[in-house]
Formats: sequence, structure tokens, C-alpha cells
Amino acid sequence: MGTAVLVVLAFTVGFALMKGLRIVPQAKVMVVERLGKFHSVATSGLNILIPFLDSPRAMEMRVDNRYSRTHLVDMREQVMGFETVQVITHDNVTMEVGSVIYYQIVDAAKALYAVENLALAIEQLTMTNLRNIMGGLTLDQTLTSRETVNTKLRMVLDEATEKWGVKVTRVELREIEPPAAIKDAMAKQMTAERERRAEVTKAEGDKAAAILSAEGEKISRILRAEAERDAEVARAEGRKRATLLDAEAKAEATRLVFDAVNSGGGATPEVLALRYMETLESLGKGDNKMFVPYEATAALGSIATLKEVFAREATPAKAQPAPSAAALSAQHLSRTLSTQPPAVPVRARHTLPSEE
Repeated sequence: MGTAVLVVLAFTVGFALMKGLRIVPQAKVMVVERLGKFHSVATSGLNILIPFLDSPRAMEMRVDNRYSRTHLVDMREQVMGFETVQVITHDNVTMEVGSVIYYQIVDAAKALYAVENLALAIEQLTMTNLRNIMGGLTLDQTLTSRETVNTKLRMVLDEATEKWGVKVTRVELREIEPPAAIKDAMAKQMTAERERRAEVTKAEGDKAAAILSAEGEKISRILRAEAERDAEVARAEGRKRATLLDAEAKAEATRLVFDAVNSGGGATPEVLALRYMETLESLGKGDNKMFVPYEATAALGSIATLKEVFAREATPAKAQPAPSAAALSAQHLSRTLSTQPPAVPVRARHTLPSEE
């Protein structure tokens, strides 16, 4: 009898020790209740519980899209993905939206006692707030403002789950699926928009090319005009320079001839005759020229004088006209030749005086 009692006692003590010694893994905790009331939170490592008085509290956790009960609370950041839900946008377009949230339990006691089922509460809260936020946006806004939706949804969830001892760190829209008709309309709109952009880009390119071509033509004409102007100025300066050089050369030649003539005691009849012959030779080049001998100028002057005398005698009543320049020139030449005859016969070119 005594042996049986000892065996039962040993078994009871062993069972109590097994129930009282609990090992908690790293990054996990265990909520301990004593006589049904919250007592403490067992952290990582070896923890001793009083048998039959202390007991761990189980918690519903969502793992791989299914719920399971466990005595350990994972304090690491958790990932919870949701199936696509139907939402209606502000412009009455029905679409399916899938989301993923990242959260972390910061207070295990609140996560157990502040809400009945933490995972289910987070899931339902996420879906309802996602519908509310997407309902205030149009279709285009939902497709182009994912970051805005993520931020709004995270702020709402974080504020609601704070009293549950949960911190929502990030929310992401996993997928947005519009209806097939909306997809076709969006594809057509995208094609039309791309064609419009292509036309606008081509028109802008043609405009820029035309402007550049016009500017190039303008600059080309300006450069050609400036080049022609510079060329004309250069040619005018060249002609001016050539004229000045020619005049200087003639003046220098005349001065040299004058100095040569004066240095020899004056212009002698022989020198004048020689110059006359050289000038006559240069004047003789060409057609339609008539030469009058130098000796005939005196006779021509005499004939003109006699003609004027006879004309005055024939018209005594009329006023005597003044002698012409040709007559005066002929008289002067005749007087000069009569007083100083040339040393050598020289022929000079003179045109016949015009008769009046």
C-alpha cells in the first residue's frame, strides 16, 4: 500500500514538474494566467509555472490563409495577404483589389484581451477601409495613386489597431483588376493617346525644322549680303588705290620729265619735236583718224580770216559778228609761226575748224 502511494506521488510530482517547466523560443512570448486571471508574460527561455494554478492563454493566429490556436505569441513582423475583394470606385466602376499588410504585435496582453480574434479583426478592418478609400477615388486615380491609397489605408489601420497592441508597418495593393470592358476601353484610349502624342511630336518636329531652315536661310542671306558688301568695298578701295597710284605715277613721271628738261637748260626745239613725234605715233594707233600737217595750220588760219573779212564787207548794214574761237586760234597760230618758225618740220593733229 505504501509503495503504491509513493508511485502515485512520484508520478504526480513528475507531471507537475513537466507542466510547470516551459521553454519559450526566441522572438516569442507566452501569456500566463493564474486562476483564470492575467498574471504575467513569459519571455524567451526557461519559465517555471505553478502547476494547477498557472496556465498559458491560447491565441488565434492566421498562418498560410488559415487560422490556428497556439500558446505562443510571435513578436516578429507578420505578413497577412488577402484575397481580392470587389470595390466600387467613385465613377461606378467595379473592380477587384488584392492587398497585403505587414503588422507587428507590440503588446501580447492587449492582443489577447483587447480583441476576441486579432487576425480576423485585422482582416475585416482592412477590407472595409479598403472599400471606403477606393470608393472615394475615380478609376484613373485608383490606377495612378497607389501610393496615396497605401498611405491612407496604413494610417487608418494603424490608428484602429493601436488599442489592440498591434503596429501596422506597411500596406500594399497587390493587384487591381478592372472589368474586361474597361480594359478594352483603356487599351483603345492608350492607343489613341500614343497616336496623338506621335502626331504632336511630329508636328513639333516639323515646326522646329521649318524654323531652323528659315533661320539658316536668313543667316545665309545676311552673310551673302555682307560678303557682297565687303567685296564691293574692297573693289572700290582697290580702284581708288589704283587711281591714286596711277595719278602718283603720272605726276612722278611728269616731274621727272620736267626736271630732266629743266636740268638741261630748257625745252629745246629738238626735244619738243621728238616728244611731238612720240605723241603722234601713239595717237596714230586706231581707225577713223585724220592728220593735218603742222605747216598747214597757218594757211588754214589765213583762209578763215579772209572768209570773215569778206563776210563783213558783204553785210555792211548788219552788226559784225564776233570772230569765232577757231578763227582766233588760227590767227594766233599764224602770228606765232610768222614770228618763230619751227626748227624742224613737225606734223600736229588738228581737226578742221567748223564753218559758221
